[in-house]
Amino acid sequence: MEWWMILIAIFSGLFLLFALGIPVGYAFLFVNMVAVALIWGGGPGLEQMVLSVFRSVTNFSLLPLPLFILMGELIFNSGLADKSLDALDKWIGKIPGRLSMVTILGGTLNATLSGSSMASTAMLSSCLYPEMKKRGYLPEMSIGPLLGSGGLASMIPPSNLGVILAALANISVGDMLIAIVVPGFMLSIAYLLYILLRCYFQPHLAPPYATSYYSLFTKVRFSLKYLVPLSSIIVLVILFIYFGIATPTESSVFGVLCSFVLSFVYKGWDPQALKRSLKQTVLVTGMMFIIISASATFSEILAFTGATEKLIELFLSLFSSPFLVVLSMQMVLFLMGMFLESLPIMMITVPIFWPILISYQINSLWFAAIMLLNIELGMITPPFGLCLFAVKGVLPEVGMGRIYKCAVPIVLVQLFVLAVLMVFPSLVLWLPMSMHQ
Repeated sequence: MEWWMILIAIFSGLFLLFALGIPVGYAFLFVNMVAVALIWGGGPGLEQMVLSVFRSVTNFSLLPLPLFILMGELIFNSGLADKSLDALDKWIGKIPGRLSMVTILGGTLNATLSGSSMASTAMLSSCLYPEMKKRGYLPEMSIGPLLGSGGLASMIPPSNLGVILAALANISVGDMLIAIVVPGFMLSIAYLLYILLRCYFQPHLAPPYATSYYSLFTKVRFSLKYLVPLSSIIVLVILFIYFGIATPTESSVFGVLCSFVLSFVYKGWDPQALKRSLKQTVLVTGMMFIIISASATFSEILAFTGATEKLIELFLSLFSSPFLVVLSMQMVLFLMGMFLESLPIMMITVPIFWPILISYQINSLWFAAIMLLNIELGMITPPFGLCLFAVKGVLPEVGMGRIYKCAVPIVLVQLFVLAVLMVFPSLVLWLPMSMHQ
């Protein structure tokens, strides 16, 4: 068979299994097993696949992944995240669009603990939307920020998706986590500015309301008690990596240890909470490792069939400018994000894109950072962005058309940030480059 026929057959099988509701990891493994048996010759091919799976999951760079997941689970189950959000709320006061800003700040805080944009969006929607509706906020200033806050999940380190992408693309995990610091906070600030400006010129979107008065002493006390301990863990993990004090693995161990201590201090010894944290960590890590191992075999199949080489030749014949290559890839990621979750997008595109990036001598760290941002953008883009359906599932009373309308301004804000990062790569690269000086 021709390489393009094999590629079409593989993708057709994948999307059929996705449509049937088969989990992503199992779908990839099944398609890989069939392809390996047909292309590599039955039993010997399957033996080679087992060796490939073993090599992929014994990659040392993946070790921070389960530790970062455990760190987030420990903090979630301690209740510290909710208390920290309350402390942030006390500082905002009577700023226009107050609750919308709390949503973005909560999404930024939650992004350090969650690697899933859908889960983050659903959780924040269930917690914050009822209060915004009660205060008379229109959907444009309630649902819109909720969608934007979910998109921060992969862009604020420590990012589980960032670790996975670094492992798939053979990029330093430490460099990847540092590279997304500036883009993540740029996106968060862009959302806050959008809310502030729109509420200033259209105050009816977020009517002001009387808020409780808190003295400076109370604000500082709550911040020192709840916000500072949590933020200190995140900041120290990033600083340890940046200054070379510890590797990403050692930093993640430090984060887990601090999270365990904080959980004990704030909630006491709770065996059930610890059990829930460990169980969820094992479940999430197991599924992610299945996906990573399937991606490694998929990459080898593409190389064996000659698809990788032919795709490189195709791009070289179509595009003379590296910028046009990057732009075309970003368009593909944007469209895929409307239909697929982040992990399958990475699995499908990394084995195809990275050899092309190398051929054009495009900086893979910069591309990986904007790729993460673009994947999250697709998740909130009408008509099939998955975060849109997550909001609909939590808020069934809100029409799908209204959700689409609320998503458009948020998509435009994120597109603006993406465009800035594409035009000015130094915004992504200066921090990791300074780390090695």
